[in-house]
Amino acid sequence: MNRSFVPLLFSALALLAGSVGAQTYPSHAVRLIVPFPAAGTTDIIARLIGTELQRMWGQPVVVENRAGAGGVIGTDVAAKSANDGYTLLMGTVGTLAINLPLYAQNNNKLPYHPLNDFVAITNVAAVPNVMVVPASLPANNVKEFIELARSRPGGLNMASSGNGTSIHLTGELFKSLTKTYMVHLPYRGSAPALQDMLGGSIQVMFDNLTSSLPHIRSGKLKALAVTSTVRSPALPDVPTMEEAAGLKGFDATAWFGLVAPAGTPREIINKIRNDVAKVLESGEMREKFAMQGALPVGDTPEQFTAYIRAEVDKWTQVVKFSGAKID
Repeated sequence: MNRSFVPLLFSALALLAGSVGAQTYPSHAVRLIVPFPAAGTTDIIARLIGTELQRMWGQPVVVENRAGAGGVIGTDVAAKSANDGYTLLMGTVGTLAINLPLYAQNNNKLPYHPLNDFVAITNVAAVPNVMVVPASLPANNVKEFIELARSRPGGLNMASSGNGTSIHLTGELFKSLTKTYMVHLPYRGSAPALQDMLGGSIQVMFDNLTSSLPHIRSGKLKALAVTSTVRSPALPDVPTMEEAAGLKGFDATAWFGLVAPAGTPREIINKIRNDVAKVLESGEMREKFAMQGALPVGDTPEQFTAYIRAEVDKWTQVVKFSGAKID
């Protein structure tokens, strides 16, 4: 055989194998890692998407909650998994954008690199955070809360779903801009933090809208402001931070997107992205997202990659500005 022909042959075989792999994918169960506990926003979004993909693929999509360390534990598990398309991660702004500068600022080593150890598939949903307080707290708007916090420096507890999450950094940004101080208490996800807030030991949280919405609607929590630059259709009467307290340009929107371990075949990445796009286009799914206060995205792998890079740059500045620490 002509030696110059050998590389071409192997290249052709590799392309053929990739094409066949995409056509037969998935041939067995797919693991979708959620790096936070059940019942939080990341989990809710993952299960909504996973259920529809399972129906479309005819194969189980098993949501696996691997919580801890602000999403670091589960994200690291995903990064070190086989790159065959059968392990996916529902990444977040915290795990894929905030953690990198946060850990660097605190001289800690993040065990994974969000851009080098993963390949982007698609951004699934965008959800504004919402500033919530217990219904019993004597503050009915952001300005009243600021006055209360200044009168009790260190006397109010601020919960988050973990160090380095968007919930944590949104709170740190608020503290810096309003010159207030609340004690940060990180939890292993939104659900347990909300339970303590309902129990009275937490006074404020800048939670993802999805997980707080049922408690807001029930009247157990008060929503003082959303952290996006525009009001949320899910809470049209709740002002933005700029409207509520004059915090111009305050923007801390959470997002949730699918990624896979680096080296996952591009044909499989494209198939997953296209199938997720079909799911997000359905009127039923859009209604389910709207009920959670989430907006569907469904961009391309290239667009999502560029977005993650931009978010890393953005949150690097926020981390430096806020002086956020890993507790």
